[in-house]
Formats: sequence, C-alpha cells, structure tokens
Amino acid sequence: FQMLSRRCDHAIRAAGGRASFSAGRTGPLAGYKAVELGNFLAGPFCGTNLAYFGADVVKVETPGKGDPLRYWRALAEDGQSPWSRSVSRNKRSITVNLKHADGQEVLRRLIDRSDVVVENFRPGVLEKVKLGPKDFEESNPGLVYARISGYGQDGPYKNRPGFASATEAEGGFRFVNGFPGQAPVRPNLSMGDSIAGLTAAYGIVMALLHRQKTGKGQVVDMALYEAMFNMMEGIIPEYTALGLVRQPSGTTVSGIVPTNTYRCKDGKYVVVGANSDQIFKRVMSMMGRSDMADDERYANNAGRVEHQELIDKTIGDWCGSLDLKDVLAKLGEAECPNGPIYDAADMVADPHFQARGMFEDVETVTGVKFQVPALAPRLSETPGNTEWAGPQLGQHTVEVCRELSFTESEIATMKENKAIGDEH
Repeated sequence: FQMLSRRCDHAIRAAGGRASFSAGRTGPLAGYKAVELGNFLAGPFCGTNLAYFGADVVKVETPGKGDPLRYWRALAEDGQSPWSRSVSRNKRSITVNLKHADGQEVLRRLIDRSDVVVENFRPGVLEKVKLGPKDFEESNPGLVYARISGYGQDGPYKNRPGFASATEAEGGFRFVNGFPGQAPVRPNLSMGDSIAGLTAAYGIVMALLHRQKTGKGQVVDMALYEAMFNMMEGIIPEYTALGLVRQPSGTTVSGIVPTNTYRCKDGKYVVVGANSDQIFKRVMSMMGRSDMADDERYANNAGRVEHQELIDKTIGDWCGSLDLKDVLAKLGEAECPNGPIYDAADMVADPHFQARGMFEDVETVTGVKFQVPALAPRLSETPGNTEWAGPQLGQHTVEVCRELSFTESEIATMKENKAIGDEH
C-alpha cells in the first residue's frame, strides 16, 4: 500500500501536481501550501499568519481530540473556544494518527507536495517517525521546514519542555516587568508563543525568498526564549559595555522621563509619553507650569531623569484633577503622545479601530457568529483577510486525502484502521 502510494505521488508531482485548493485563495502567499503540525499557540499562530495572507494551511490534529486549544478558556455554545476558531481561521483541519504507519504515509505524501512545514514538537519527535526535514531532502528539496520549540534544535537545553511562561522568564522579559522588590509580573497573554509564531513566519518568508533564487529549502529554527530575547532592546549592550543590569521599573521605562501611567479624576488611567524635549515643554506649558517648561534642569532627558519623582508627581496631580476625556483632549492639543488603557470592549467600540477594519465578522459551521481581530500589516496591493472561521475537527480529512490521490477504498480502510480520523 505504501509503495503504491509513493509511486502515485511521484507521478503526480512529476506532472506538476499540487492540491488545487490553493487556486481560490487571495493574498501574497496564495499558491503556497503549508502543513501545520503542532498544538496550542506558537506553531498554530505562525500558521495563522501564513493562512491570513493566502497560504493553504492544512492543520494536522489528533483524531478524536484535536488541538487542546479548541477547549481552552471560554467556550461558545458549540463547545469550542472562539480563540481557537480565530487561531485556526482560513485553515483546513485533518486528523491523522502519527503513530500509525498509514497515517505517517498520509503526512509524507502531504509534505512532499507542500512548500512549508510548521511544527512545534520537542526536537527529535518527528525524526522518530521519519517525518523530519532530512527525510524530505531528496523528495522535496525546496521544502521550508520551520521548527518551533522552547529552546531550539541544539544546545544543552534542547530537550527541556518549553512553554511560553518559562521561556519568557529565561529570555529576560519577565525580569524587567513589575515593580522593584516584588515578584516579576506576567501579562495575561502568552507573549512568548505569539512572538515566536510571528518571528517564525518572518523566517519562513525569508526562506521562501531564498528558495526563489536557489531552488533550495532550509530549516527555520525558532526558539521561544530567543523570540523574547530579540525583544530585549539595549539590555545586553548596556550590560556588556557598562556592566548595567536593567531593573524592573513598574509603570515607567528606565532612563526615559516622562513616560508613565497616571490615574485620572474618574478613576480611569492614561499613558503619557512626554519624553522628548519639545513635547515636555509643550505639556508643561499646557498644564500651566511654564516654570518647569523653561527650567534648564528639565531641558533634556538626562536632567529629567534626575528629577523623575517631581515630574511624575506634577503630571500625576494634573491628571488626577481632570476626567480622562479632558486629559486626552488637552494632551491632544499639546500634540503629546497619549492613550487611554483599553480593554476588549473599548477596542471594539473605538471608531479608529473600526475605520481601520480591525474586526472581521465570522460565522462557524455550527452557526456561532462573532468577530476576530484583523492581522497586521496592511498591504495595499495584496491584503490578507479572514475568509472563514476555524473549521470543525477533521472537517477536511477526506477532502485532503482525495487531493493526495488516495482512493475511496483506501480512505475507508485508513479510517477503519484508525490511521486517520472518522469525524466526517
């Protein structure tokens, strides 16, 4: 069965055959085919970005179970997570048993006809079932194989389990978040996963550009801790050049004044960034503090850092005397960067978000209607878009197997043998 399958696959690929599904997609990645192997967020969010901009992303899930993200956090009336539907938008879902020889053959045939693989297993897992990048060097030399893991494909930590929580800590992110003398703070998001997924997508596109020039694929090795490490700005140069270890600074940023969060009279918060010399002068004058606007001690950032406590108190007292809307209006008149602290309801109601098309309407096949966030960047000629919400588990298993030239009899046999799922 496997030898026959490979002969059929060889013949189709020799004739230039790829799945025809891509023909209906739009966006700069239309025509590219990706296989997503992984659960939760880092790998799937990488796939989300590829699918949003036109790639035909086939998400491979465990039969009967699927990606656990489907059942995490708040669930809609159909028992599925709206978050999962957002992450799986524009993708197709197939269910394949990676432990079954025929299931492995389905994936080999699928990967052989694809441009990209995205996986976020621990290093070495896919090699055990002969689905690692070296297993496709001859049959698909142009394959771009993105590997997302906690600590990368080599090094002493490569086999450690790596969730975003731990890798955000080791990548330096957690240390600088919070208040001095207190436990570091975690934002209520999986930043490490999302940034790793974005960075991996960036790496994939670079690898595809290289393939256009050379015809050769390559491995994209993305570690979660390195994704966070990339965000650490001047922390390493400051330490290696000057011996300085940047510390947590609460609601401020070390060495830049004033940029802080202030409480208004109505209990709402505003972020004020008056940290350029000219903006500071304008803000002080607007607040009726021309004495501070003209004081040479505050004329540059170095001087303002020395007097941060006084400056923050001055701005804080002023904000505390006015409601948020008045604070925003006056700061706007002074052309000072500022913004209210938004929650989900605030963003959905904001006219600028709406004018920029930041919410896209979707309806699942089960009839659940909601909005998902549009993805940046906006491209003028080849924009991305959400064409459909995340599919049902295994919704496209039979469809994809047919595209891979499996016969109806072979598909039925694989279902019976539990090599593929039978959800549909």
